[in-house]
Amino acid sequence: MRARVNESPRLSPSAVQASREVRTVISRLRRRILNAAEAEDITLGQASVLTRLSGEQGVTASELASAEGVRHQSMTATVASLTALGLVERRPDPDDGRRLLIALTAEGHRRVEEGRQARQEWLAGELQEKCTEEERRAVIAAMAVLERLTRD
Repeated sequence: MRARVNESPRLSPSAVQASREVRTVISRLRRRILNAAEAEDITLGQASVLTRLSGEQGVTASELASAEGVRHQSMTATVASLTALGLVERRPDPDDGRRLLIALTAEGHRRVEEGRQARQEWLAGELQEKCTEEERRAVIAAMAVLERLTRD
């Protein structure tokens, strides 16, 4: 059984504080970034599915559900909504005709790219308006440190 963070004698107070602050800031920043590109006709969950599909040639609803951490039935409803909006399509799997693959339509690709652009412009604008050049360089350096944490 793993010890709780506060109970572990091996963790320095600065590591515990940095962990808490990084998680809090990333969570808030993620929400702000997502809201910057929020389309009025789709939910954040639907936007997440569109983004996930952007790097795929086609996946099953089960694969999407697993990747998004939702039940298959919930994903089926999400895909149905996105299909009705013309953002995704279902097509037969070329390797197994019994399966249906879900993929972005041209409109879906356009919407994903628009969202990416809006999020990038929002964040760059916030960094330009609210931070000095020195602070922006500090952010770049901090991102290099955080990137190291994501490597296996």
